[in-house]
Amino acid sequence: MNRAWTGFPRRHPVWTGVAVALVLLVLLFDWNWFRHPLERYISQKTERTFRISDLHVTLGWTLTPTIRMRDVYFGNAAWSKEKAMAQIETLEFSVSLRDLPGKVLIPRVALTHPELVFERQPDDRKNWILSDPSDKSPSKLRIGTLSVDQGRLRYIDYGMPFSIDIQGSTFDPATQAQVKDAKAKPINDRYTTQYDFKGKYHDAAFSGTALTGEVLSFQESGVPFPLKGSLVAGTTRVDVEGTIADADNISAIDTQLRIRGRTLANLYPFLLLPLPASPPYELQGHLILKGKTYTMDDLAGRIGATDVTGHGTYVDKTPRPLLTADLHSKLLKLADLGPLIGVQTRESGGKPVASQAQTRNRPAAKATEQATDPDHLLPAGSFDGSRLQKIDADVSLDAARLEMPNALPLESIHASLHLHDSILKLTPLDFGFAGGTIASQVLLDAREPTLKSELQANFRGIRVDRLVPDKEAIAQGAGTVGATIELKGTGNSIADAAAKSNGRIAAAIAGGRISNLLDAASSLNGGKVLELLVGGDKTIEVNCGGMAFDIKDGQGTSSLFLIDTEQTQILGSGTFDLARERFDFTIAPKPKRVGILSLRTPVRLYGSFRKPDFQIEKGPLLARAGGALALAAAAPFAALLPLIETGPGVNTNCAAVERQVGGAQKQARAAAKKKK
Repeated sequence: MNRAWTGFPRRHPVWTGVAVALVLLVLLFDWNWFRHPLERYISQKTERTFRISDLHVTLGWTLTPTIRMRDVYFGNAAWSKEKAMAQIETLEFSVSLRDLPGKVLIPRVALTHPELVFERQPDDRKNWILSDPSDKSPSKLRIGTLSVDQGRLRYIDYGMPFSIDIQGSTFDPATQAQVKDAKAKPINDRYTTQYDFKGKYHDAAFSGTALTGEVLSFQESGVPFPLKGSLVAGTTRVDVEGTIADADNISAIDTQLRIRGRTLANLYPFLLLPLPASPPYELQGHLILKGKTYTMDDLAGRIGATDVTGHGTYVDKTPRPLLTADLHSKLLKLADLGPLIGVQTRESGGKPVASQAQTRNRPAAKATEQATDPDHLLPAGSFDGSRLQKIDADVSLDAARLEMPNALPLESIHASLHLHDSILKLTPLDFGFAGGTIASQVLLDAREPTLKSELQANFRGIRVDRLVPDKEAIAQGAGTVGATIELKGTGNSIADAAAKSNGRIAAAIAGGRISNLLDAASSLNGGKVLELLVGGDKTIEVNCGGMAFDIKDGQGTSSLFLIDTEQTQILGSGTFDLARERFDFTIAPKPKRVGILSLRTPVRLYGSFRKPDFQIEKGPLLARAGGALALAAAAPFAALLPLIETGPGVNTNCAAVERQVGGAQKQARAAAKKKK
């Protein structure tokens, strides 16, 4: 073989000369001869200015030549305000000749000192798309990996709106040389490049830094892109560490995520989730992205003093994204999450915690401050129903223990939230409450600017002693309470909805015992009070009791108010106003036995829900006192006659009470039997 080749030049001198000439041509050829024709060709095809100062091609023997250009300038789209889309000191890339003409495969691109601008218009025009916008055929261009040294990239999406400005710098000297070589094999086994970025998303500013490998993988390169970074947006900070693959579509992310901030409400511009203006929080978990599905596993964190664990998914789809989550808590403080519904707490000074968005200027801050009133009990914080139009959700929450402001005896919660087509349903919304349960359902319809709401709640087996543990005279009773609530209303806060509500509230008590002193005092039986004060107190049994109210336009009118004990029958009637949060009731005790010093006088209970008051009806009392004074001169003993009770009260028909309260007493009595 060697002998044959040795003789070849002597037998074929012409072909030998041609071969040598071709080798010398390749080695010594000045590719800049093609520079100006190339500039004209690209400028004509793209209708944009294209310029370079130097062109060099390395052919090699692998059918993957490497092309290097210096001082590259590429103009922007005609509709853009920016003159240049790309200005690059050195652009080096390789081209796979094997894949031509079916596709243009560029295994690797290396950029040195690039200045790049990518823009997207609301009508989906993109400045990096060079074909006709009506051409929907897939692009033939495929890029494998991209590496950048000392570069800047700006991306602006005018439709979202979103903008980001990124500056990158390779800080590893060995890697820096590799970045400039389009033939270098990507490794990405360490952090070698630092990026600083800033931008805006829905008018919310953010900034941060990131460490990455030297090569960004685009399409199925099999090379993971390591990422470690932090982002700060107002009072929110996000830390992430993991890998990204296929950056062309951002279709694969596997990272550990940690997020913390002053209030969850500040996440709304980024997540479009109607989160509450909570106290400081911190959450972390394992974030995985596959396609358009984000999964958060091993979620753990705290919101104020509330702990939370669980997992969730977020699917980016049309017409609305879908959030699903399963959350658990050992301790849930309503003070931490109450601002979601406008609940006022002592921790927030009687007012919900305001988010940055609410306090960004003085008028907004003032409006937020006036949204709540410490003199009112019903939460007045307004809820923006339009937020419920931007997402669908299925979320379940279980909390083993609840802590409520003002010692309200809620003990646990099990809730399932379903939000679809702008209609939110809490079904079920169940609580452990004062030794019993509250089984409820809530509906919010946000399809119109003013929310429509419905509430159905059943109170079962509520223990009186748990309701008022600090009132010893009442707490000694072992009775249970049952109740039903059915309300419909309109309004963007609990207070507004209550003020326009219609429905019915009914409650009943069974199996209880109350203090004899308390019973005597309620009937103003002075003689009995004196006896009990001297001889000690006892308890007497409550036969039954119930009350029912019909509500129209926020005005409640009693259709039943009755409590029957062994010794006294207490009747009442009255009204309440949910808009003004005021009530006015008259209670008339009727003792069943003759008693000395008994003043069978109605008592008026009135005032605001937060500051109730009472007074003895002066008309009947003064009439009796006047009669007693008139007889005093003639017969001192006879003056006591008006104060001797004749005992006209009769035992209450509890069966009739049960029918009027719609079964609420049956629930209370059944629970009382179970406790025996």
